Amino acid sequence: MAHGHEIPSTKTCVRLNIGKMTITEKLLDSLKSQFLLGDNGFHGWSHWLRVLENGRRLAPLTGANLKVVELFSVFHDSQRENEGFDPGHGQRGADFAVEMRGRWFEASDQEMDLLYQACALHAKGLTQADVTLQTCWDADRLDLGRVGIAPRIDRLCTPAAKKIIEHQMKMPLRKLTP
Repeated sequence: MAHGHEIPSTKTCVRLNIGKMTITEKLLDSLKSQFLLGDNGFHGWSHWLRVLENGRRLAPLTGANLKVVELFSVFHDSQRENEGFDPGHGQRGADFAVEMRGRWFEASDQEMDLLYQACALHAKGLTQADVTLQTCWDADRLDLGRVGIAPRIDRLCTPAAKKIIEHQMKMPLRKLTP
C-alpha cells in the first residue's frame, strides 16, 4: 500500500487496458524491476499510471503524439534516485528511454526526440513547447494532488488541461460520510 492506495500489479494494469498500444506488460515489468524507489512513494508506479491516464485523456484533445505521451508517462520519473530534490532524474529518464528503444518499444527518430525532450525538461516548469511536450508535462502536473499541491492553471500548458482544472475547481466539495 502506498499512501492508502493499493498499487496495481502489472497483470491488473494490463486488464485496465495499459497493454494497449505502446505500453506493454514487458516494458512495464522491465521498468518496475529496475526502479530504485519501489512501488511506494510519490513518484512510483501508481504515479506513472495516473500520468498515463491523464495523457490518454489529453492527447486526443490536444493533437499530441499518443505514443510519445504514453512512453513519457512511464519513463519521466523512472530513474529517480530519491523522492526529494533530484535535479538529474528527467535527463536520466530520457537517457534510459534511448537505451530501451528497440528492446521494449519502437519509436521513430522524431518521436524519440520528442520523448527525450519531454523527459529531460519535465521538471523545469516550462509551458512553451511542441504540443506533445506540453501534453506530457500537463499529464504529469495534473497529478500534483498526490503531494498536496493543486495544479495552477497558469503553470499548465494546454487549453484542455486548463479546462479540466477549471471544471474541478467549480465542483462543490462534498461532505464525506462513513
